[in-house]
Amino acid sequence: MRSYSLIAPAKINLYLQIVGDRPDGFHELIMVLQSIELADRVIVRSRSVEGVRVHCDNPAVPVDQTNLAYRAAELMMREFPETYAKFGGIEIDLQKRIPMGAGLAGGSSNAAAVLVGIDLMWNLGLTHSELQDLGAELGSDIPFCISGGTALATGRGEKLAPLAGLDSLFVVLAKYRDLPVSTPWAYKTYRQKFGQAYPKTTQEIEAKKARSKEILTAIAHHDFKQIGQQLHNDLEQVVLPEFEKVQQLRDQFARLNPIGTMMSGSGSTVFALAESRSQAEEIRTTMRSNIPDADLELWVTKLSQCGVHLANH
Repeated sequence: MRSYSLIAPAKINLYLQIVGDRPDGFHELIMVLQSIELADRVIVRSRSVEGVRVHCDNPAVPVDQTNLAYRAAELMMREFPETYAKFGGIEIDLQKRIPMGAGLAGGSSNAAAVLVGIDLMWNLGLTHSELQDLGAELGSDIPFCISGGTALATGRGEKLAPLAGLDSLFVVLAKYRDLPVSTPWAYKTYRQKFGQAYPKTTQEIEAKKARSKEILTAIAHHDFKQIGQQLHNDLEQVVLPEFEKVQQLRDQFARLNPIGTMMSGSGSTVFALAESRSQAEEIRTTMRSNIPDADLELWVTKLSQCGVHLANH
């Protein structure tokens, strides 16, 4: 029985701008995506019978077709039927560390790991871009989760351009365990609230896109102070008014003088950037004493230049 053990890193958004509507019903986005060292472990192995089987150490995670990792295995079986017939079904073991409904792309990263693992196990020899094209069929974050690092993402998030790495920075993550935010809800609510003001002409669209230049320049120059000031997430405009606890986390972080603080993706995770591990640990300790809520989870981790990669046993 062949098996591969992969590390599937989470991601945060350093920038998320909704430019407007796309003809396919999605939003046109400009995002800066960043891998972090907080990660799940995904073990992919062959099984002697057909089909897909998923196990997870978190009972809240679905193990059926609603799980992106399950759908990634099904996609590979459909795309490569002869290889599937030769090797048999797929068993997937998810060891979760990335929280659910957190805006950290945990599900997408697991799916990315399954695509990479099956490629290795079946000796398919797919290129990075071929794996990313497959991932884009399942979800907009999956292509980035395959490559990782620091990247500019456009389109619906699937078009990627690598940026200068920021792996010297640390990050503190804060999330209430029982407070997920639905990504479809966040985008739908944003459209309902601001859709009338979406740019219509090419000139208006380009003018709106120009806003991202400042954070891209700051990243290129490793200007951490400027990166902190240019953190931006349009979805905060709908999530923070609706979820008072997420706003509270952001306010508390801001008082502790990090490089910058923001909600990641559609939430409900809020993060603070720090220049050193000691500063990050200090921020976490102060947050814990300021909000002594047993439901609040806090992590200190580092920005990373790694996407999905093989685990060192």
